[in-house]
Amino acid sequence: MIKYLSSELIIIKKYLSYLFERFKEDRIIVYSGYLSFVTLLSIVPLLAVIFSVFSLFPVFQDWRGEVESFVFKNFVPTLGEAIQGYLVRFVENATKMTSVGLVVLILVALLLISSIDHTLNHIWRVRKNRRQVVSFSIYWVVLTLGPVLIGTSLLTTSYLLSLTGFEENTLLVVRKLFLTVLPYLSSFLSFLLLYLLVPHTRVHFWSALSGAMIAAVLFELSKSAFALYFTHFPVYKDIYGALAIIPLLFVWVFISWVVILVGAQVAASLDGFLDEERTLANEDA
Repeated sequence: MIKYLSSELIIIKKYLSYLFERFKEDRIIVYSGYLSFVTLLSIVPLLAVIFSVFSLFPVFQDWRGEVESFVFKNFVPTLGEAIQGYLVRFVENATKMTSVGLVVLILVALLLISSIDHTLNHIWRVRKNRRQVVSFSIYWVVLTLGPVLIGTSLLTTSYLLSLTGFEENTLLVVRKLFLTVLPYLSSFLSFLLLYLLVPHTRVHFWSALSGAMIAAVLFELSKSAFALYFTHFPVYKDIYGALAIIPLLFVWVFISWVVILVGAQVAASLDGFLDEERTLANEDA
């Protein structure tokens, strides 16, 4: 038993050392800053495209406000309402642009998806990139089908919760539990799908699952810490006044990308470490 635990501790120590080296090599902080800049540049065009897709399906029109509120409340702590107001106005202005302007908006929105794709493939050490036509097709499908899938899932959930088969008290408990768990579950599933589908290489499910779990926990802890700091130490608000939302938004976006890339690094390094261990075991055999 002691010998087994000792060997396990040695493996964990080797993995943590391997993970730390990968962190240094892949410059997670640098890439997080790059993606933060691209995100702030692309967020209005991206939302404009997403809401345009929603507008094509009248059944989703009633859900647009709820989707907005859910996203900003659960993914942008403390700043949600203020940012939502600004972004909705920006998006409304963007949708009034000419056809040429709309094409530019779509290209800028695709830039964010392309940047995420490039960064995750860099972390997974993918050397053979997808063909441009294939990449563009995937980005376009994500951009157009993503909002439809989100809307469909919300409609399905609403329908299930409204079924008369539940007693009223039971329904209230289920609804409350669902709304409590949904932010955590949506974060976890988003990270899991991101790590499984984006890298242009085979990703082991358990590696992606481990990375997604760590990223989801770190994301929720970061939200709580950010909200606590903003509430009890409003230094930025005292200095910048109404403009404080700008640096705070950038800081939060940066923290979010650090968390996402840390989870990706955990998943990728697990794959790499296990492959190396198998290779060494085969050589020794």
